[in-house]
Amino acid sequence: MNKEAAERAVKDLLVALDQDVGSEGLHDTPKRVAEMLISQCSDEEAELETTFEEEKFDELIMVRDIPVASFCQHHLIPWYGRTHVAYIPNKKVIGLSKLARLVYSCSKGLTIQEAVTKHTADRLYESIEPKGVMVVIEAVHTCMNLRGARAIGSSTTTSAVRGVFRDVDAARNEFLSLVLKGGPRQ
Repeated sequence: MNKEAAERAVKDLLVALDQDVGSEGLHDTPKRVAEMLISQCSDEEAELETTFEEEKFDELIMVRDIPVASFCQHHLIPWYGRTHVAYIPNKKVIGLSKLARLVYSCSKGLTIQEAVTKHTADRLYESIEPKGVMVVIEAVHTCMNLRGARAIGSSTTTSAVRGVFRDVDAARNEFLSLVLKGGPRQ
């Protein structure tokens, strides 16, 4: 990525918006915005290959409230929220922190919530071949809050369902009851 070109582009945008880029408050803004966007758009694949062979585990494993944040590809402003990821192992389990790293990895770039939800579920399902995967993301979109509808306080929920969570009502309902019930908060 070209940091200097990104800085020039941000500066040009500020000038086009009739902002004083020489002012104290905006002086370093092009640099800061360029660095932030370059970091967001840099690939950072989550390593999911390290698994533990555990034939004795075949019940739901879930991590709730994984933070997620990204930038709307339509408006270039943030959306953020929390992710709930569950899977039912099929002889392989992964470390719990890998699920948080997976969400972070899938939210890199300029994205939409629907794609992050789908990508997270697909990567987990394809990587460890569990019996099922379910991902729910609840997020606030600043593009909904700051422009257009100005729907402050609204949130969006997306889900992706694979395997037994799609086919077996009891599995899906267990996940949903745990999401709705909540868990320990720090």
